[in-house]
Amino acid sequence: MYQALYRKYRPRSFSDVTGQEHITETLRSQIINGRLSHAYLFVGTRGTGKTTCAKILSRAANCLDLKDGNPCNKCVSCTGIEEGSILDVLELDAASNNSVDNVRALRDEAIYSPVSVKKRVYIIDEVHMLSLSAFNALLKILEEPPEHILFILATTELHKVPETIYSRCQLFSFKRLSPGAIAGRLGVIAAGEGLTLTAEATEKLAMLADGSMRDGVSLLDQCAMSTEIDLRHVQDTLGLAGRRDLMLLALAVTRRDAAAALGILDALYGDGKDMASLLNELIGLVRDLLVTKIAPGSTLISSGASRDELSDLLKNITPERLFYFLEVIKDTIFGLSRGGSSRLAAEMCLIRLCDERLSDDANALLPRISRLEEQDTSDATPVLTEIVPASHVELLGTHVPVKPIEQPDTHTPVTLSEQHDTHTPAAPSEQHDTHTPAALSEQHDTHTPAAPSKQHDTHTPAASTDYWPDIINNLGDHPNVRALLSDSSKVRVRQDDDVLIINIADSFNAGMIESEYSELLMEASKKALGRDVIIRVEAGVGNIEEDKRLSQNEHRPQSERRSLDSLSAFDIVNFE
Repeated sequence: MYQALYRKYRPRSFSDVTGQEHITETLRSQIINGRLSHAYLFVGTRGTGKTTCAKILSRAANCLDLKDGNPCNKCVSCTGIEEGSILDVLELDAASNNSVDNVRALRDEAIYSPVSVKKRVYIIDEVHMLSLSAFNALLKILEEPPEHILFILATTELHKVPETIYSRCQLFSFKRLSPGAIAGRLGVIAAGEGLTLTAEATEKLAMLADGSMRDGVSLLDQCAMSTEIDLRHVQDTLGLAGRRDLMLLALAVTRRDAAAALGILDALYGDGKDMASLLNELIGLVRDLLVTKIAPGSTLISSGASRDELSDLLKNITPERLFYFLEVIKDTIFGLSRGGSSRLAAEMCLIRLCDERLSDDANALLPRISRLEEQDTSDATPVLTEIVPASHVELLGTHVPVKPIEQPDTHTPVTLSEQHDTHTPAAPSEQHDTHTPAALSEQHDTHTPAAPSKQHDTHTPAASTDYWPDIINNLGDHPNVRALLSDSSKVRVRQDDDVLIINIADSFNAGMIESEYSELLMEASKKALGRDVIIRVEAGVGNIEEDKRLSQNEHRPQSERRSLDSLSAFDIVNFE
């Protein structure tokens, strides 16, 4: 009868166990020095050697002729335990013997001395499957065990074992095996079976084993129908896509070419490739892309792709989109286990990968936002260089630089500065001409330059100042805030001493600006004005024309303002 390779080549001594030297050396030392514990707990993922080491330990504890801590496998005790004829060494599966009655029967039997060997050994595999009452029944004998008893517990899920149990055991953690260790063992087995195994095929099998020696040997057993085993044979036998096809599929997805991706998938499906295996290969490649993107110098590459191939794929993709890929492919693989058409599921997966807009998952938002941020803002407003009328400058929406008027004509409305003597530089001022919209400069002596003034008219429309565009431009990488504050229909600004007052029509936006961006505006204002100012945000914007009329009215003579205030709706006034 044919025996599976993983059973045929199961290690029979601690020296044959691959990749777990930190455990095998400790157990050998304890056996040589006679310091065996009464209970051991072996923890690790599948196929890492837990049950194998438990069987070796059971023979070594009863061997009559130890060989440097290893069982001889030739004496009566070793051969009897290996054949299963010695009933003092018992292996139990807790998945099917998990009731309290099974553990009570074991406990009642354990008190008796062994018949033909030195130690009565109980190997309980998948111990985490025991019920709570069964664990409680086992606890008593673990607390006060007889001298002749040895418990070896094995589990893949330590968190399901009560602390009262594993605190009374010596805990040994089995490591996941490296691809190199698995490849070396596969070479030994292939040589023993007379198989010709190429290096590429060995590397592929070791990678597919995912740290499990048993899985790697089982895959080799599946491919051993032919004595010549190369990479192509492994791919055809296991239903895997070739490296070239996988790279082409990934390239089509990163370029958002859904038609090409579906064409490649159709060809692979026609060749009999397994869709679940294809998606597992694809998610492994995406994982390597993400590692390369986040940590370019990392050596944690497991898909077998070269760095040049990964670099070519990374030209068209962002980390946000890679995270989205992982979530979509993972959900698709999980869905395949619940039945349905594997081809349809794989096609829908590729379509969602090519276009995030077709996915209603929240994970699709990040790559979509990232895609928008990368788009070139080619529709930016050009810089104005011509002379702009005052009526247009007064609108706050001009966040682009405006060319100042150096020598305005006497018949041209003055926008950014008062009319000054052509030989005297003018500075910002508090007093304004009564016939001109509010400006920044003061009337000065024709021979003396004036210093900038801190006092500003509180009723001056914000657009008549030339510092606001500079403040907006100093906001840096906050396009949303810049766009909001540049809207003249919703935002106005004015100064009152060292206070910069910003009126925003929308109360929600006003509260948001005041709570989150006040410090940012203070820094931007300091850069533009050359001094510290206090930011005050108010909700609600008055009528600009009304404010301008009130401003002009305040600059009229006091007697004329009193006359205007006392007018009734039916009075006729001649201002000449």
